[in-house]
Amino acid sequence: MSSRWEAALERLRGRVERTATAPLSGFPHFADPEEGSWTCSPAGDWTGGFWNGMLWLSAATTAHAPFRSWAQEWTRKLLPRVHSDTVFRGFLFYYGAALGDLLLGDPVGREVGLAGAQALAESFNPVAGVLPLGNEAEEASDVGRSEANVDTVQSSALLSWAARLLGDERLAQIARQHALRHIEFCLRPDGSVCQSASFDPATGALRRWYTHKGIRDDSTWGRAQAWGMVGWALAYQWEREARLLAAAEAAADWWIAHRPDDYVAFWDFDDPAIPHTNRDTSATAIAAASLLKLAGLTADRDRAARYRAEAEATVAALIEGYLTPDGRLLAGCYNKRIGLATNHELIWGSYYLYEALHVLAGALEPNRI
Repeated sequence: MSSRWEAALERLRGRVERTATAPLSGFPHFADPEEGSWTCSPAGDWTGGFWNGMLWLSAATTAHAPFRSWAQEWTRKLLPRVHSDTVFRGFLFYYGAALGDLLLGDPVGREVGLAGAQALAESFNPVAGVLPLGNEAEEASDVGRSEANVDTVQSSALLSWAARLLGDERLAQIARQHALRHIEFCLRPDGSVCQSASFDPATGALRRWYTHKGIRDDSTWGRAQAWGMVGWALAYQWEREARLLAAAEAAADWWIAHRPDDYVAFWDFDDPAIPHTNRDTSATAIAAASLLKLAGLTADRDRAARYRAEAEATVAALIEGYLTPDGRLLAGCYNKRIGLATNHELIWGSYYLYEALHVLAGALEPNRI
């Protein structure tokens, strides 16, 4: 079985190397499914860290020296984003910089990651217990100091990592509060996830729930479910707060109970056009990586075995049905509501599949990053 994962890993790694040596106008963002040409974001948008993360993973698991220098080069390019007014700095600086420290003890990754973490912590609202979206939050339908969404739970991991390096309990406390408050904001009683919430920044009181990228405000958008799984799993991995593990498991159990029989999620679980609508391999890849993390975190051996088996079947479905021979993960659905890149290669989908394949091939412990 490991040869199967290794073969897929080599396909993706080849795509990483070819992209790293191509003339790019910015961070790879999404790619045309026919030609494979990248649409780039000059400053990294919210997705640039996933490209860096693929370089850091490659540097840590191969003897190919250029991967590390490429990873350092792209990580330095994140420095102008340190003070961006967006909570999505969590994605940029955890995957895009902190992974360098976690995987290789790299000083560039550590320096840039810490700069991003400390600046992000300055936006914390202690009354509401959250890092709000901020006024520059990419793609959110509503932005500012009164908005939150489940995509941002992963920011807690960046702050927890920084807290350990610096011995700063304040950062760890912010990380815990942010992840815990999003359970109230985004996790429904049945384990499904609502993407977004509005709150009163003066009191922290919840004002409304909504799903701004789903088919309806009250739907379960596929990527929101997956973001909840990985966000709460990572938060528990770092902070060992039982409520975080319970939230991650509830979201994972809902995913398993509602995903299609072929394992690859549709873009929104509530789209009435199913099965005649878009899949989202990026949401599916996030879920697979999350399930591998949870298999290593839960104390319940039966649950761990179920999560591992589900992850293996999910990754197998992705590589057999959607991974091209030249390492492009197709059928990612970026933003169906506005018709943006609805059947494309998406850099974050590729990252999470790459991470999951490293785990399945035995090259990475699931809870190391």
